[in-house]
Amino acid sequence: MGPGPGFEPGRQAPQNLKYKGKENLLSDYRDFLKIDMQLHDLTVQGHLMVAKRFLSTLNKPIASITRDDIRGYLALYRDKNPNTYANQLKSLRVLFRDFLNMNGIIETFRFPARQQAFKMVPNKEQLQAFYNALEKPIEKALFLIYATSGLRKREVLSLKIEDVDFAKRMIAPNNMQSRTKRRWISFFNEEAHQALKEYLATRNDDSPKLFRIGTGGGHHFDKIWKKGYEKTGIRITPQVLREWFCSEMARLKVPDRYVDAFCGRVPKSILAKHYSDYSPENLKQIYDNAGLRVLS
Repeated sequence: MGPGPGFEPGRQAPQNLKYKGKENLLSDYRDFLKIDMQLHDLTVQGHLMVAKRFLSTLNKPIASITRDDIRGYLALYRDKNPNTYANQLKSLRVLFRDFLNMNGIIETFRFPARQQAFKMVPNKEQLQAFYNALEKPIEKALFLIYATSGLRKREVLSLKIEDVDFAKRMIAPNNMQSRTKRRWISFFNEEAHQALKEYLATRNDDSPKLFRIGTGGGHHFDKIWKKGYEKTGIRITPQVLREWFCSEMARLKVPDRYVDAFCGRVPKSILAKHYSDYSPENLKQIYDNAGLRVLS
């Protein structure tokens, strides 16, 4: 009996041969993603979710999975957003090519062509209208932290109170680094500082999390942005605020390499990597000198 349908001559025998059920596979896959690939916990969760969803559609041993099985699964996403399809395929590649050594059944699938779309960043007046439509202190604080820090959605929601230096208006998470995303140091302006203090004054718990808020469909976090859109007709999300932050900091003459640092992007150029000062003192001076404002 041969080593399996995904085997390629000259390569290590497929890992799938050791698995009879999906439980042990998922446990080992989690370790592979965290240790071998050095991915962040949130990225690991995303890959595991795709793996669980894919395996739930099958009723056969892992070693018997074929290209047709993958094709049938991806067909469910063919008519959806191209980014959704691409994310499913990207994750399946990690599972079959990198983890199970079954590149033969995944290598023929191609990513959908993506047209380059021009970013339409809202102006300050639109941000102010959206902000004024928000009612609760937590909503206003979240909005301004996103708009003035450049942080990603999950990075803000993962923040602990100890990650924030309120005196310096500095955010320095201890656990937000992976092989693909690097958390440097970011800041927030005085407007966000005031909103944050007003929100924290309403808290009556001792949770270590900076923002205690649910996510996912129908939960409070999603309703914030939906409610603002319904009231103003302006579509703003944490990602839009991150894009506005980058655009506004560039307009305020902040060099790209420092905007990248505030946003946690790994520097690409030799100048940015080796000849730029990313000390907290220098980054704060650059941030403060920009004079970033949202509400005025």
